[in-house]
Amino acid sequence: MVERKKTEGWSKDIIARKVAMDIFDGAYVNLGIGLPELVAGNIPEGREVIFHTENGLLGMGKQAEPGKEDPELVNAGKKYVTAIPGAAYFHHADSFAMIRGGHIDICVLGAYQISEEGDLANWSTGNPADIPAVGGAMDLVAGVDTIFVMTKFFTRSGEPKIVKECTYPLTGKQVVSRIYSDLAVIDVKEGRLVVRELAPGITFDFLQKSTDAKLFSGTE
Repeated sequence: MVERKKTEGWSKDIIARKVAMDIFDGAYVNLGIGLPELVAGNIPEGREVIFHTENGLLGMGKQAEPGKEDPELVNAGKKYVTAIPGAAYFHHADSFAMIRGGHIDICVLGAYQISEEGDLANWSTGNPADIPAVGGAMDLVAGVDTIFVMTKFFTRSGEPKIVKECTYPLTGKQVVSRIYSDLAVIDVKEGRLVVRELAPGITFDFLQKSTDAKLFSGTE
């Protein structure tokens, strides 16, 4: 693995737009906490996407503007959000029944690690100070067929998040469909990581040397 060099890559807003562009019209979508929350504000004009949050809201809108927050309208990450016309509110048990029943089309999650086979670790690093619960992440990766991951390619300490094998506690095995990072968009196809798009200034060679996971170019 090469020493990490300074990389620009895509901004988090550009990554969010790329995710949003790949969500089909009429989809029911769950957004995870953190970077995935930005996707709600980047859906192309004219495209209808119904956002779901596991604490009991179907029809979640953008994040609330400062000064216009409703203290009773929050997402699963406890951030103030809005609701679109026709939104429905319900008990979180009913919300999880939607997830477990296969009624959500796409879920966008963050990640600590993604393996070359599409395994996902996104709820704990094993640190005793971490939140001692997986939340709804395991239900989501088990009940939703299409899992998009939105994340930085490197951790703050410079380690790649895409790895040969996850060392953190798993959220699910072979569940990731596509990875959207600041350096590349990568598909998981039949247990292979296929680079779909590279950010400006990023080469396939640099990306491959930055991780022990085996990558494939889209032309292979």
